[in-house]
Amino acid sequence: MTVEIWWGRTADARPGLVAELNAAERDRMAAYARDEDKSRFVVGATIVRRVLAGKLGRSPADVVIDRTCPDCGRQHGKVVADGMQISVSHSGDRIVVAFHPVAAVGVDVELINPSIDTASLATVSLSDLEADELAAFPADARARAFTQYWTRKEAVVKATGDGIAADLRKVVVSAPDQPAALREWAGYDGPVRLVDLPAGVEYAAALAMLSDEDLEVRSFDAAPLLRS
Repeated sequence: MTVEIWWGRTADARPGLVAELNAAERDRMAAYARDEDKSRFVVGATIVRRVLAGKLGRSPADVVIDRTCPDCGRQHGKVVADGMQISVSHSGDRIVVAFHPVAAVGVDVELINPSIDTASLATVSLSDLEADELAAFPADARARAFTQYWTRKEAVVKATGDGIAADLRKVVVSAPDQPAALREWAGYDGPVRLVDLPAGVEYAAALAMLSDEDLEVRSFDAAPLLRS
């Protein structure tokens, strides 16, 4: 099964893109205090609209997008559109959007912070096995290794829809020096395909798909799409 991955950057944002957003999206953009947060949101939302517009043969502004949060009803939840499974993530200057017409997908990208306290973070987000594996990495490699654990876990829980409600200590994934895979998640027995995504030396990224079929990834640069 082929998943489309579209990569954007905050530098791709421009004022004209805002006109394609709906009222709820414009309100959400305006609520961000920092310009970089506004840019990340606008780029991600526009990638969603323009990719779907191309597939549906309509204008980006006419694409119907629902972001209703199941808990509070506000428009800040997972992106939903008829006929397409979608996942959006952003960190630093990177924005990534995953599309598949049938299978649920989850994507996550994270800027690697070399100064993070990996030992402390491991206690709240890694299983005992993963924490022991992380400790075996050289000190200067632990920030990247931890971030790989994190993106793999986040991709999985975004695909299942559990999101931030999931206890990441129970979502056990393979070690960062091994091919990406979900090893164990107590209470979940559905199919998961998991792969790392190339995102450059400063980032880690992963993609999950809820399917038994082989996962194929096609990556696209969104810059030309956003300039058109």
